Amino acid sequence: MSHSVIRRIAASKKTLAGTVIGLAAAGSMLAAVPAQAAPTSAKAIAQQMIKDPAQFAAFNNIVSRESGWDHTATNASSGAYGLVQALPASKMASAGADWKTNPATQIKWGLDYMNERYGSPVEAWNFWQTHHWY
Repeated sequence: MSHSVIRRIAASKKTLAGTVIGLAAAGSMLAAVPAQAAPTSAKAIAQQMIKDPAQFAAFNNIVSRESGWDHTATNASSGAYGLVQALPASKMASAGADWKTNPATQIKWGLDYMNERYGSPVEAWNFWQTHHWY
């Protein structure tokens, strides 16, 4: 092997080593930055989806009473299902195919229902307080 080939190989190895060290340093800097965690509870998901505090409070009041924030809650006598106790439960499929297992899909459907039928979660809560259903 000629000296020029050996020098090119050595230079390539140096460049590669420098790149590896640079990537390692960048990786350790990224590891030091905390990641934004996705919400883990249905209630936390709803808080992110419903920005208005009064609307969230009303939604929370209804869901707390209807399902206790259990997205798999099922009413044994009626078959109502999920966070917002949809009846029939399959209506929630209009918000997404994962309606049985995804709290965010159920929240979206519930918000749409409250907004369409009552005008807002606050108005749905006002109705609920009088009738104990919505």
